[in-house]
Amino acid sequence: MARFVISLIVLLPLISLLALRSCAAASVGHTLGAGSSLSVEDHERPFLVSPDATFSCGFLPAGEVDNAFYFSVWFTAATDRTAVWTANPGAPVNGRVSRVSFGADGKLALADANGTTVWDSKAASNNYFTVSLLDTGNLRVVDPSTGRPVWQSFDWPTDTLLPSQALTKDRKLVAGYYALYYDNDNVLRLLYDGPEIASIYWPNPGISVFDNGRTNYNSSRIGVLDDTGVFLSSDNLRVEASDLGASGVKRRLTIEQDGNVRMYSLDAAGGWTVTWAAVKQPCSVRGLCGKNAVCEYQPFLRCSCAPGYKMVDRRDWRKGCNPTFSLPTTTATNCSTSEKRFTFVKVAHTDFYGYDLGFNQSVTFQYCKTICLSMCSCAAFQYRTDGKGGCYPKGILFNGYTSPTPEGTIYLKLPSDLNAPATPPPAVLDCDQNAAIVPPAYADTYGTPSSGPNLSYLFWFAAVLGFLEALFIATAWWFLSGQESMPSSLMAGYRLVMGTQFRRFTYRELKKATGNFNEELGRGGSGVVYRGVLDKTTVVAVKELTNVVQGEEEFWAEMAVFGRINHINLVRIWGFCSEGKHKLLVYEYVENRSLDRHLFGEDIGKALAWRERFKIALGAAKGLAYLHHECLEWVIHCDVKPENILLTRDLDPKIADFGLSKLSGRKAVADGMQLSQMRGTAGYMAPEWVLGLPIDAKVDVYSYGIVLLEILMGSRITEQTTVDRAERLQMSQIVQALKQVVASGDVVSLVDSRLNGLFNPQQAMEMLKISLSCMEERSSRPTMDDIFKALIACDDEDEHPAYLS
Repeated sequence: MARFVISLIVLLPLISLLALRSCAAASVGHTLGAGSSLSVEDHERPFLVSPDATFSCGFLPAGEVDNAFYFSVWFTAATDRTAVWTANPGAPVNGRVSRVSFGADGKLALADANGTTVWDSKAASNNYFTVSLLDTGNLRVVDPSTGRPVWQSFDWPTDTLLPSQALTKDRKLVAGYYALYYDNDNVLRLLYDGPEIASIYWPNPGISVFDNGRTNYNSSRIGVLDDTGVFLSSDNLRVEASDLGASGVKRRLTIEQDGNVRMYSLDAAGGWTVTWAAVKQPCSVRGLCGKNAVCEYQPFLRCSCAPGYKMVDRRDWRKGCNPTFSLPTTTATNCSTSEKRFTFVKVAHTDFYGYDLGFNQSVTFQYCKTICLSMCSCAAFQYRTDGKGGCYPKGILFNGYTSPTPEGTIYLKLPSDLNAPATPPPAVLDCDQNAAIVPPAYADTYGTPSSGPNLSYLFWFAAVLGFLEALFIATAWWFLSGQESMPSSLMAGYRLVMGTQFRRFTYRELKKATGNFNEELGRGGSGVVYRGVLDKTTVVAVKELTNVVQGEEEFWAEMAVFGRINHINLVRIWGFCSEGKHKLLVYEYVENRSLDRHLFGEDIGKALAWRERFKIALGAAKGLAYLHHECLEWVIHCDVKPENILLTRDLDPKIADFGLSKLSGRKAVADGMQLSQMRGTAGYMAPEWVLGLPIDAKVDVYSYGIVLLEILMGSRITEQTTVDRAERLQMSQIVQALKQVVASGDVVSLVDSRLNGLFNPQQAMEMLKISLSCMEERSSRPTMDDIFKALIACDDEDEHPAYLS
C-alpha cells in the first residue's frame, strides 16, 4: 500500500501535465477569427484541427535540428506527424518566442524570435476574415461574406499532394534539388536542378514522350490524386496504388529527398506504406551521389567514389568526388601521343548516364580506347559488348550507377603513374526526407536572439523543473523496478516490426495456435504449412521453414522486408518466429487453397470458368509486376507455379512464398543474382537455371508463361504427350506446336475441353502469344509490367471492373 501511495505521488505531476495538455487540445477548433495566435513554445498544442481530426496545423520540429520549427499541416494520426504542407520550408524559426498569428488585417503570419515576419499568406485586408483547416488538409483564409477563399495552402504546395488537390502548370512539388512539375511541352516530369548540373530523369529521357506512354498534345497541364488511390495527369499518365479502392484510407503523393515520388497509405498503427513509386530503380535518380561517384542499390542506396577520386565532403554525398590527379585541359598537342601516360581502370556493369563526347558504333575495343586517348577532355569511355560494338567517350562523370542492367563496362582514364588510394567502401546514403539542412544564414537563429526579452530567468526555471522531473523519474523507477517484470515471451510475442501490424511470435504461441502442428495444409521445397487459429478467431497459415541459412540478425532483416510488402495479389505475411532452429512465417489464410487443385488436382471435376481463369491470370501478373517493378525491395520469386498461387473465396489470386529464395542463400554478385542451390520446380524453371547464368526477374517471367499456358489448357505442360501417348513431348516440341496454333489462328483445340467452348477467343489467343513470348531467350522476354498491360488491354470491363488499370 505504501508503495502504491508513493508511486501515485510520484506520478501526479505527470498526470496533471497530461490532463492540461488534453484540455488544451480539446479546445482547439477548425476555424479561428482575427486575433488568434500560437507561440512556438506551445508547439504540442495545434493551432487548428480539421473537423474530422484527420489533419492538424501548428509547429513541427525541423527534423534533427535543435530548437528549430516549421509551421505546417500534418496528419494527426501519423506517428511521425507527417507534414503535408509547410509555410517556411528551408527557413525554420527559433524555438523560443516565435509565433504564428492571424491578425486583424486578414493575414496569416509567421514571425521569428526577433519579430521579423518570415512568411505570410498575403491575403487582402479585411477585419472579418476567418482561417480554417478543412478535412481535405487545405488551410484556408476565407471571406465569410462570400464564402470564398482569398488564400489557401492547396495553391502553394511544398512536397506533398493530397487527394482533391490539383497539381497545375503554375505549381510544383519540391524536395531539395528535386522537383515534380509540368514542363513546357505539357509533360509531367522529375527534374534534378543541382548547383552545377540540371537533368530530367523521369519519364525516361532516353525514349520519346509517346514511347513513355505520355502525350504532349494536352496543354491543360493538371494532375489530381483521388481517395481511391488513382493519380491522373493530363499527359496520359495514370498510376494506381497497390491497395487501390481500399475504403477510408488516407493517402498522399510526396516527392522526397532521394528524388523519388511515392504514393503512401496510412495504416491503422499510424505508419506509412508505399503503394506506388515513380522511379523503380533508385540509382536512376540524378545527383544522388554527385559528380565522379557511383550509386549502387543492394538493397539500400550506396555511394562510392570512382577509382582515383575522393569525397569532397564526407557529410554530404551530393557534393560528389574530386579527382586526385589532373587531366590535360589543352588541345594544343595531340593527346594520342601521350598513350603511355594513361591507363584505363575497368569498372564492370557501370555507366555514367549522359555527357557523351560522341558515339561510335561497330568499332573495336582498341579503337574506342584510342578515341578516348585522342580527346584531352575524355575522362572515361563505355564500351558495349552486345554485338554492336558501341563506344561512348565521356566528358563528365555524372549520374554514375552500378547494377546488372548496364550491358557495357566503363573504363576510367587515369594517369599511369597515379598512386591512387584504395577506393573507400561504399557508404549508405542517408535519404531521410525528414532531416533538415540548416542554411548558414540562419545559424544564429537557433541561439539566444540578439534582440528581444531577456530569457535567462526561463533557463533557470527550466533547469529547476528538469531537476525535479529527473528526481520524480528516478524515484518512480526505484519503486517500480521492485515489481515483477513482464514475461520475456509476452514481450517478444508482441514486438512490432517497422511500426506496422507485422508481429514477432514465440514458438510456444504458434505451437498452441496450430494444435501442436496437427493440421497440415501442404508442403514444398521451402517447408511445411499448417493451419492455425490465433485469438480463437483468426485463421492463419503457419509455414515451418527448412534450409534457412541466415543467422538471427540476417533473418530479422529479411523479415523487416517482408513486413513492408503489401499488395492485393500477394499473400499477406502477418509475422514470424525465430527461436534457435525454429524459423516460421505466419500468413493470412486463403480459403480456396492453391490453383493446381482447381486446374488438375483434387478439384478437377469443378472446372474453372473462363472468366475466373482470365481473372486469375491477370491478378497473378499484377502481383508479380508489383514485386518486380513497384516493390522497393526488388523481390524475385524464383518459384512461380500453380501451387504458389492461392485463391480466395471469390477466386481472386494471391501469390505465396515470394522472397523465400533470399532465405535459402541468395547473394548479390557483380554479374547478377546467384543462388547457392538451384531454386524452383521442374517444368517451370527457366533455362538459365540449368546453364548456370546470373538470375534476374526474367526467370519469373518464364515460369509465369508456363502457368499461363496451363490455365489456358487445364493440364500440366510436363504431362503433354505425343498423339499415340508413347512419350512425353519436349519443351522445344511444345513451343513449335504452339507457334503453329498461333499461325493458324485456331486456338479452340488448345483450350481446356471442359469449358465446352465457353471462352473468349481473343483473350485465349493473347494468352497464348504472351506465353510463347515468356519462353523466348531471356533478353527477348517481356517484363511482368508489359504482360499485365497486354492482358488488361484485352480485358472485358463488364466482367472484370476490379482489375481495370
